[in-house]
Amino acid sequence: MKMRSFPKTGSRKTARLTARCGRDARVPRKCKFAILAIAVLLQVHSGAGYLFAQESRIALGPQDAKTEPVSRQETLRGSITPEREWWDVLHYHLQVEFLPATRRLKGSNTITFKTLKPGNKMQIDLQPPLAITKIVHADSQQRGSTGGTPVPRELKFEREGNVYWVMFEKEIPKGVEDKIEIFYEGVPVVSRNPPWVGGITWGRDDLGEHFIVTTCQGIGASIWWPNKDHGSEEPERGMKISVTVPENLTAVSNGRLKKTDHDTAAKKKTFHWEVLNPINNYGVNVNIANYIRLTEKYQGKGGVLDIEYWVLPHQKEAALKHFKEVPRTLEAFEHWFGKYPFYEDGYKLVAVQYPGMEHQSSVTYGNWFRNGYWDRDPCACGVGFKFDFIIVHESAHEWFANNISMKDAADMWIHEGFANYAENLFVEYHFGKKDAEDYVVGTRRSIGNDRTIIGVYNANRQGSGDMYPKGGNMLHTIRHVINDDAKWLSIMRGLNADFWHQTVTTGQIESYISTKAGIDLSKVFDQYLRNTKIPLLKYNVNGKSVSFLYERVVKGFAMPIRVNINGKEIQIAPTEVKQTFEFSEEIKTFEVNRNFYIEAAKDP
Repeated sequence: MKMRSFPKTGSRKTARLTARCGRDARVPRKCKFAILAIAVLLQVHSGAGYLFAQESRIALGPQDAKTEPVSRQETLRGSITPEREWWDVLHYHLQVEFLPATRRLKGSNTITFKTLKPGNKMQIDLQPPLAITKIVHADSQQRGSTGGTPVPRELKFEREGNVYWVMFEKEIPKGVEDKIEIFYEGVPVVSRNPPWVGGITWGRDDLGEHFIVTTCQGIGASIWWPNKDHGSEEPERGMKISVTVPENLTAVSNGRLKKTDHDTAAKKKTFHWEVLNPINNYGVNVNIANYIRLTEKYQGKGGVLDIEYWVLPHQKEAALKHFKEVPRTLEAFEHWFGKYPFYEDGYKLVAVQYPGMEHQSSVTYGNWFRNGYWDRDPCACGVGFKFDFIIVHESAHEWFANNISMKDAADMWIHEGFANYAENLFVEYHFGKKDAEDYVVGTRRSIGNDRTIIGVYNANRQGSGDMYPKGGNMLHTIRHVINDDAKWLSIMRGLNADFWHQTVTTGQIESYISTKAGIDLSKVFDQYLRNTKIPLLKYNVNGKSVSFLYERVVKGFAMPIRVNINGKEIQIAPTEVKQTFEFSEEIKTFEVNRNFYIEAAKDP
């Protein structure tokens, strides 16, 4: 997901205005002026340097999340409870009807699972006001009198906040493949500011037609459908998504559209989508509108990739012109990260009324068919206007978020830091290293160093929004510490190959990069992920010598950097202990290479 948001002050007002103005490729003049006016006010109020400050998609306060006690509901949501650990999801089949007239949902989810150990009590997540009405168990251990099809039985269950405890009649042994169908309905939570606040958006397009979307990063997919809502869990065999809507609307979801059923008597259509690959829960989405479909083919590293663009009719011309950005985005990322991870499921952009999200094989798009991000340049250096931020950033998540996914929300930086860094790599691929460096260095203006990037484990708490630009700058710094472009390229590609379709931890990513680089980078990761201070290089020039040391660093931090002395590049390895370097002539200029995210100050 995810993209940068506005500062909290005024952000909802801006988002609501965008929902009205951003659907047409040509933003009405009055809307454009209004948005710019709001942006100016935000800039004055919050400071120009933080116009692109990140906002956590979980509604935590501005202080460090760890200062707030972890509630039982957070523990149930964010940890592998005993009622979760004994079973593994193999497949979901979500069947849901959207009822715009009453703003209700009604449906079921069939969960095929395998037992990892014996168990008889299961945790299922579904957030109120939605409610489970019935759970049916097709008990694989019980057959009818003539054998054959398992006998379906209703299971008992009870609710505890966002969690349902499901009780089986008897313990299911280890190694059994089984399934349950969960029926649910109700009026779901309405998103007041998608995608930063999750839920259902019951909107209208410019012609008054229904425009309904789901968003749930952070808050969790259980905000709109029942599932095992934890980052470590993805259905190994993929998912089917069957969406019923009024017959005049089209429902777009993940994967490929397999068929459409039309109930003319009921005036409804059901769109059957299928995902063949594992998928994280928050990557599942449904978008409902008066869509039309545009298609093209991309010849990539995995063969021919089917691309679809689902847009509103009046957006067709703009989409055909502007979405030429997609093939060159895929080309750049297949170069850096290896082949697109979901050739079987295709790739699509789906027009929505919010900025965008990395829904797997169903990337949502609302950036007004323009370069930059909402008519702004994230680096304030001009480079950000050379590409469409949403297409590039959200597509990067197909590799980092959807292919490689975090096990715990505390490690969300794996998604966002790498996607932010991918923007820089896209620029380098198409426009060269100087522009790429200008871009990534320029994004530092958004870093607040308010909280650590790593969040609170086992509590569904993400870290600071700095995970975007600071995470990207950390990776850029590490690349320059390694100082071997061929090796760095192999690391980027290797991550996606060796962790193909897997959920991972920060520890795994750290260890992988250090091992492949042949450098112990543990203190570098500690400094930028688990500390809010930026390393400060203190130095003093005296004739031909310069003395230097690090301050504001974690114990043992000794990151080598490159500096320019009288225009000549030199590598030094500062520590917390003062060192002296002798140059061949009197030192007139001393400058740290800008590609290292540190600060430098002359010692008086």
